[in-house]
Formats: sequence, structure tokens, C-alpha cells
Amino acid sequence: MMIMQIKGKVKFPITLDIGTWIFDDRKVDLDTYFDEEKQETSQEEAYLKKTGKYFDKAMAEGADPQAAVRTKPKFKRHHLKTGTFGIPVGLFIQNAEPLEDAEKIVFETKNGPVAYPLEMAGHLIAAFSIKGRALKEDGPLHILLDDGSNRENPVKYVTGMRIE
Repeated sequence: MMIMQIKGKVKFPITLDIGTWIFDDRKVDLDTYFDEEKQETSQEEAYLKKTGKYFDKAMAEGADPQAAVRTKPKFKRHHLKTGTFGIPVGLFIQNAEPLEDAEKIVFETKNGPVAYPLEMAGHLIAAFSIKGRALKEDGPLHILLDDGSNRENPVKYVTGMRIE
């Protein structure tokens, strides 16, 4: 099953198609992610800085409509076929807009539910590909902590997410 929902105490229940995440620019390379120096800026801050620089440049030099065409992909095709990837869970939880009384994120697994405090959502990564292959035997998702502390023993067999 490559389709999953975020449901529960959210303003907007979201349906996720895990099969499309390989094309998402927000994915992270799990082969190098845990070894890299972590920046304390959020995804939103990074986006705003990038947008602000582009806006400043456009104001100073004029707009360049071909800029989007010239952007280079973050990963090369070969790396997409052989790499290990995940995506931050917090991105999706933020879009679902948890209700004010929501306290935890629960991952539904074959072995029973696994819960984390909702504040930890920004520190969770959903691994969806190992060595270029979807996680079919023990997936479709693995949940990792962004500090890598459960890298050798991730939450496996994740089939759904709910906010409680």
C-alpha cells in the first residue's frame, strides 16, 4: 500500500502518495543526512530566505522567467535509483494543521501503534526508500529520529498516521 492518510485531530485530513516522494525536492538523503552538520533553521525559514533573495534580485535586476528552467535537480537520476531517502514528517503534519487539543502523533504499524509527542513531529523522518527500492517487506515506511539514534532500529511496518 503506497497510499496513507494523516487523520484524527487535524483541521485537514491528508492523503499521502508515498510513491511520489522520490520526486519531492524536500526529501533527504539518509546515506549522508545523519553525518551532516545540522542547521538550526527550519524548512520554512530556509524557504523564506531563498524566496527573499530571489525577490531582492528581481527588484534590483528585473525578473528572469527562465530561472525556473535552469535550476539543477538536487539529485542525479542514478542516485535516485540507488540512494536511501526519507522525508521530514513535520512538513505533512504542519499542512494537516493539528487541532489545539492534539497532543501526540501515532504511527499505525503491523505490531501495534507507536506514539510520540506532537512536538517531536519536526524531528521525525519517514524513510521510504533503501538503496533505490521501496520498503515492501517491512514498510511502506520506517520512522527515524532526526538525530539518528534509532537508525539501526527504526519504527517499521508503518501503514498510517493519526493525530490524537
